[in-house]
Amino acid sequence: MSTHGATIAWQRGDAGFADGRYSRRHEWRFDGGAIVAASPSPQVVPAPWSDASAVDPEEAFVAAIASCHMLWFLSLAAERGLVVESYVDEAIGTMARIAAGRQAITEVVLRPRIAFAGAMPEAAIVAGLHDAAHERCFIANSVKTAIKVEPRAVEG
Repeated sequence: MSTHGATIAWQRGDAGFADGRYSRRHEWRFDGGAIVAASPSPQVVPAPWSDASAVDPEEAFVAAIASCHMLWFLSLAAERGLVVESYVDEAIGTMARIAAGRQAITEVVLRPRIAFAGAMPEAAIVAGLHDAAHERCFIANSVKTAIKVEPRAVEG
């Protein structure tokens, strides 16, 4: 068993609070030293109380799923002796209403574009690597969101 943490830090500053007119921008601080600017999506909290240039929790959720899948895919490809030159995933998460007053990211679609050294492996091999990566991904195993993998062709 292992533990993983993050520090979430926010300060009001001199803005109001009870009237809702305060910035929601904050920081995510990780044990390795990375600091990420975070904010709610402007689709959820309008500017100026949100910051579109910062990462929002929904984007981070999608990125965590996509990153976990990629890391497993790379590991499994290396075990098979396949050399991956590049991996780019333009993943998309869909937020939908799940009950009155409640929303959730109900689906994440991973759309990896993978370039291999040498000849492209057979489609069945690549699909098997994606299936195995999905089964092993800690984040995918932790959520009830539907996760689909739709590999994209590599543009040469």
